[in-house]
Amino acid sequence: MVRLTADLIWKSPHFFNAIRERELDLRGNKIAVIENVGATEDQFDTIDLSDNEIVKLENFPYLNRLGTLLLNNNRITRINPNLGEFLPKLHTLVLTNNRLTNLVEIDPLTSLPKLQFLSLLDNNITKTPNYRLYVIHKLKSLRVLDFKKVKQKERMEANNLFASKEAEEEAKKESVKTFVPGELPSSEELPKEEQTPKPVAPTPEQIIAIKAAIVNSQTLEEVARLEEALRSGLLPADLNIDGDTMAKNGSVQDDTMITDAEKEANDEPSDKEPKQKDDGPAEMEQVVVSLDACSFS
Repeated sequence: MVRLTADLIWKSPHFFNAIRERELDLRGNKIAVIENVGATEDQFDTIDLSDNEIVKLENFPYLNRLGTLLLNNNRITRINPNLGEFLPKLHTLVLTNNRLTNLVEIDPLTSLPKLQFLSLLDNNITKTPNYRLYVIHKLKSLRVLDFKKVKQKERMEANNLFASKEAEEEAKKESVKTFVPGELPSSEELPKEEQTPKPVAPTPEQIIAIKAAIVNSQTLEEVARLEEALRSGLLPADLNIDGDTMAKNGSVQDDTMITDAEKEANDEPSDKEPKQKDDGPAEMEQVVVSLDACSFS
């Protein structure tokens, strides 16, 4: 954070801009508070305070010459209700990309009698119902709002819509209801697609069902989907876990156990086979002996 000191003002660039107005460039200095602006000695038509960290639009001395104030890309949330007393000839105010949220926050701008050009783009206030008509209604001298010319049709519509104080108050309440700084929307207000389910650890029965479904899967995509469900704990919507499924799962487990038992039996050598192999030479010897006996006889 940098303080706006008289020394900073004197050392900052100042020049004649494109429309031949004398301009002071104070942008991009991380200034948080407006102060010591009297050091300008009211010698400038335009002051550029863009790209800083200003929160409140206040603390201006009486500047009879200042006509344009550029404050885009700051953090402004509050405007001094007596701003017009110190800047009587201000006709252009750029507040693009700040933090104004409610219609009531721009009411202090009514103190600027010659304000003709105003930009509030990229502020949350622009999202409130009837925002443009409300601003046109409050600022009678305004000619251009958000770089769009104010039409006579809009003025008439704004006057009809906010013909009574009750209509103004209702619009202010609606803007406060629309957005509250620092408040997060509740889960009930979020759209269904934004409400992500919380992972829950699967039960043993669900784990068995998922494993059985993996065994019975027909494609690699289905196997990958079920393995991901097993890891994340989020069960697929089409996975049914009921008595029939559990019975099927039990039969699959039994078949698996039987298959494993058969495999182990096949891997182990049987007792009968060695005996058959051992008996084979003995029988051959008996046949040879009988043949020899026959030849001697």
